[in-house]
Order: sequence, then structure tokens, then C-alpha cells
Amino acid sequence: MVANRGEISLRIMRTAKEMGIKTLAIFSEADVFAPHVRFADQAVCIGPPPASQSYLNQDAILQAAKKFDVDAIHPGYGFLSENAAFAQRVSEAGLLFIGPTPQAIATMGDKLAAKKAVAAFDIPLVPGTTASVTDLDEADRAARKIGFPLMIKASAGGGGKGMRIVHHPADLGEELSRAMGEAKSAFGDAAVFLEKFIQSPKHVEIQILADQQGHTLHLFDRECSVQRRHQKVIEEAPSPSISPATRKAMGDAAILVAKACNYTGAGTVEFILDRDQNFYFLEMNTRLQVEHPVTECITGIDLVKAQINIAEGKALPWSQNDLKIRGNAMEIRVYAEDPKNQFLPDTGSLQVFKKPEGPGIRVDIGYEEGMEIPIFYDPLIGKLIVYAEDRSSTIDKMKRAIGEFKIHGVKNTLGFCSWVMQQEAFVNGTFTTHFIDQYFKPDMLEEEPGMEEKEALAFFVSDILSIPSASGIKQIENGSPSKWKKRKNN
Repeated sequence: MVANRGEISLRIMRTAKEMGIKTLAIFSEADVFAPHVRFADQAVCIGPPPASQSYLNQDAILQAAKKFDVDAIHPGYGFLSENAAFAQRVSEAGLLFIGPTPQAIATMGDKLAAKKAVAAFDIPLVPGTTASVTDLDEADRAARKIGFPLMIKASAGGGGKGMRIVHHPADLGEELSRAMGEAKSAFGDAAVFLEKFIQSPKHVEIQILADQQGHTLHLFDRECSVQRRHQKVIEEAPSPSISPATRKAMGDAAILVAKACNYTGAGTVEFILDRDQNFYFLEMNTRLQVEHPVTECITGIDLVKAQINIAEGKALPWSQNDLKIRGNAMEIRVYAEDPKNQFLPDTGSLQVFKKPEGPGIRVDIGYEEGMEIPIFYDPLIGKLIVYAEDRSSTIDKMKRAIGEFKIHGVKNTLGFCSWVMQQEAFVNGTFTTHFIDQYFKPDMLEEEPGMEEKEALAFFVSDILSIPSASGIKQIENGSPSKWKKRKNN
């Protein structure tokens, strides 16, 4: 069973099919016609559209697993993928959970517990509190030691929720209250902690694999610094920002983080780097990452296949020396969001939906032309991944692929990502997590033509192409010389 939806559900099931494993898809009433439902060998509706009544409904999922005689459950990312209680229930039901142990999920799912676990391994940590703060007086005392600016973070979650930056002491009380409220609403836990805010930070993460025999490997790094609302928009591998020495040191540190919680499966260790390439442990994501395809491109390793093999008790077939970085890969997340309006989510139907093609292009998509983008879930439409021999070629290929990607009917991030590819700070690798705040203004994006303009243009093109010619080749004759010039050797 793939206990998820959309592009990640399809991506997991494709690997399962290659391995000769039959799949069961789950879906809500909003996803009846979704591609992942048709692709699976079997599919079952588990509830109404709201995630709390479907994709987060543990009882319904486990009942379906029992009814269809499921052997294993892959949670994908999001939803229940980092829910230790769900992983425990899957195990108690006699099923394989394609992921780490409930204990590892619980340890790394709490940022303070994670910090405590890795501290014994001499992993660099951002200066901050080692326990949650519960009131303003406590926070004020801690803030004086840490210094400003600082960050308030939710202990139990991620994705930018419950996270606030405080630049001045006078703002601490208000921001603390907001952060605790967001944390309580998002995760059911108001616990927050304080950390030193790193100036000009880079967000770089390390992919790891660990088997049940005690072998842990790192699959190099991913650059994830282009973010909005503390969530990633563009990722690439390897990072253009770190030296080979830093890359090795971060990889070694990531392996130690995994060993700190007896990790098994695929996981990602996230670090923040300052302008001097000092790196600090942020957190560990105990699941498959949205951006995992770029690592697959540069290593040639199918991470889902590795996850399944590890869950079945198979040893990793590689040593660290076997792994090499081959070329460069980049991923853009295609969100149904309006970059001109603070990246707010948009809904509607995919009236036009044409994917780019060609060598080195991969598109992981969970929708088809004509489908509605529902309001109930994350606004991710899909991911565009390109691969080339070097970063410059990858950027060129990405610009071409974005230009071929046609989406009409919902506002989306394609135009924004195209803009990013042309910015000097991005091209030369000097960008930080503040890239959008520093460089982007909504009016920088070209205005896309509306449907009326597109229909008028289509009518005009159709009309001129209907002009006959003696040679049988249609041509345009208007009495004026063409602005087009023939290329030599065309």
C-alpha cells in the first residue's frame, strides 16, 4: 500500500512495479479520477476529501490494508510519513513500514530530542536553548545569552510553521506568542525553542541510507536555499556553494546523526551554513524527500528501491567509495501558487497541461489536463527535474524545459522559477535562504496573456496558415519583407 496521493504515490508505485510488487492505492473522494488511482493494481476509497478524514485517517488506512491483504505500507512524504504512532501501529499489525523505526521517527521528529541525541557525537549545533521555553521571562533570559537576531522554532514540527525571526528585544513577546500559537495549531504542541539566527545562511542537506546490518552511507548533498515561507522551491545536487572538504565533513556528520538514533532506511540530515562554511545541524527528516530525484540523477540509485530492500532486511550493496557524483541535477517544484501575491495557493482546473520532453528531463506529476486542483491538500502540482553534465548546462536545459511546460487554468510557479534561472546570484551560487526577500519583486514577472488573447492569437495563426500556395507550402505574403532570416546550413 502507498499511503499517499499524487506524484509521490505514482513515483513509488512505478518502482514497485519494476520490482514485481503489486500495489494498492488509497484515495479520497476528491481524488477518484487521479492518475495514481488508475496506475495501481488495486485502489480503495478511504474517506471524504479533508485529509483528516482520509489520508490522515489511520484506522481507515489500516482497515484497508487488512482487507486487501497488504504486506507493507510506504507512507511517501507528508501526511503520516513522520508519525511515530502510525509506524508503530503498522508494525503491530504485522506489516512492514517502509521507513525507519518508530523510535527513530520519534527522536528526530522532536527537534530538541534530536539535538540532545546528536550532541553526544560532537555534531556542530546552532547556539540556542536545550529545552523548550514556556513563558516570556524564560525566553527573555535565554535571548540575552543567545543574542539578536534569533529564531523561535516549534519543537514538534517543520515546514516553516511555528517559526519566527526576532530582530529586536521589544518584539520577542509578540513573536513568541505567535510562534506558540502556530505550533499548537499545526502540531498540537505549543513547545518552542530559541536559536541564534545565522546571517546569510545556506540550507544544504545530506541524503543518507542505512541498512539493518549497521551500514550507513551518505549520497552527497543537495542545495535547498531558494525558499518561500521557509519551504523549498528549487533544489539541486550537488550544492554549488560548498568545497569538497566541507562536503566530506557534512557527509561524515550526517552518518553520525543517523547512528545517533540507530536509523534505518532513507533519511535526510539538514544543515545550515554561514558565510564562512561553518555548518550546523538543523534536523533530520525521517522519510523520502520531495527533492530526492536530484540525488537519484547524480548517483544512479533508485532511493525507493533502496528503501524497500532495506525494509526487507537486505544489506546495502555499496560502500562509500563506490559512490560518485556524476553530473548535475536541478528540480523546481511546480506549485499552484501565485508568486505575484505572496505565493498564496490557487485553485482551478488545468485547462492546458503540456509537459516538456527531451534527454535529461524528468517530470513527476500527479495530475492530468482537465483535472481540478483541490483545496484540501498541498498545492504541489508536480516537479520538473533536469540533468546535465555540469551546472551551467543544467540551468540552460531547465530554462528550455520551463519554456515548454504549459499550464493554464491555475496560477503557478513556472514563471517565477524561470526568473530565478536568470538571476546572477543564482547562476554564480552566491544566493542564500534570503534570496526571494533580497531580489524578488512581483512586478518582475512578465504578465502572461489571458485566455482571450490566446484564443485571438490561435485564430490569427489558424487564419494565416490557411493561405494556399502554388508549391503546396503555406506562406505569408503581406507585401513587406520578412523579419525572419534564413540560417546558413539550416
